[in-house]
Amino acid sequence: MSLAAREPSVIVPPAGDWPAATPAEAGLDPQRLDAAIAYHRAHETRWRRDFITDRGVFVGVADEPDSAGGVLGPILPRGGPSGLVVRGGRVVAEWGETERVEMSFSIAKSYLAALAGVAVARGLIRSIDDHVSDTATDDAFASPQNRGIRWRHFLQQTSEWSGTVFGKPDTIDHNRDLGKADFGQTDKGVARPMRPNGTLWEYNDVRVNRLSLSLLQLFRRPLPDVLREALMDPIGAASTWRWHAYDNAWVEIDGRRLPSVPGGSHWGGGLWMSARDHARFGLLHLRRGRWGDVQLLPATWIDECRRPCAINPEYGLLWWLNVGRPGAWAARGAGSSLIWIDPEHDLVAVVRWIDKPHIQGFLERLVDAVVH
Repeated sequence: MSLAAREPSVIVPPAGDWPAATPAEAGLDPQRLDAAIAYHRAHETRWRRDFITDRGVFVGVADEPDSAGGVLGPILPRGGPSGLVVRGGRVVAEWGETERVEMSFSIAKSYLAALAGVAVARGLIRSIDDHVSDTATDDAFASPQNRGIRWRHFLQQTSEWSGTVFGKPDTIDHNRDLGKADFGQTDKGVARPMRPNGTLWEYNDVRVNRLSLSLLQLFRRPLPDVLREALMDPIGAASTWRWHAYDNAWVEIDGRRLPSVPGGSHWGGGLWMSARDHARFGLLHLRRGRWGDVQLLPATWIDECRRPCAINPEYGLLWWLNVGRPGAWAARGAGSSLIWIDPEHDLVAVVRWIDKPHIQGFLERLVDAVVH
């Protein structure tokens, strides 16, 4: 296999359609690509399709006491393993129900990063090293613990923000270890001493939801509307995707009640989207924010998303880095699903409902299919 960098294609998939190529036409070995897909099908996530655990609760609250408030948003049963591979802007492989709208879990975090990029491009955020308190319209950053938080801290998950968002305290995700099962950790949720902002990396959905609320306060419009107009419609996404807020996640801005959407599906709701539309989002990032003749996101923002966090080099701005191989990056969601981007080989892959320990095996087989 050649490891020479491949020049990205300029093919722009039109709305409602996507140019296709055979694996051989795209420089992939058909048999090896089939083997990668078969590997995915043979290693489906162990989560039930209704997302309910053996004790009868949603997987997202399986490790939380009943007093923690439980599920706050809607839940959508999943389909089977599905995905697609895009090379040179063309679909070269597709399996399962790729047009089926599904829960995305923490893939939504990378969409929040894109919205932060839109805010930077519009001058709503001058620098991600500015304090969030400078533009906050509530008192969530008034405490000594919170007043020093910068946008970068939220985007890198190093904020150590302390408080409650829509009934969920930040402590509910203290000690969360992503090296263990997606949910069901016995030590998770045990409160620990707080650290200075920017000195501890912790995967914490409450804090990501606080970031989302802060972005809502900046745009003063529902974030799904901003995402649709700024990115998803221009890249030709279908009209079927939805971003569901929790039932109690409504705030008043300029005299209107607006929904504040979560950066995952930890407590239900979240971003529901098809694999095909996720692939368009991935292709936009592969092309450093450019779609045809239009720069939808600043190229410098895409680069910033890929800059390693100093205290967790595997993480950028709500994106995972060096996933599967050096230089590749991904939006990842529990369950497990991912939007995987490999600039060196001009590849985008969306993989849904693969058993988490087998993600690496799939990606290795996919890269092995590249012949030129």
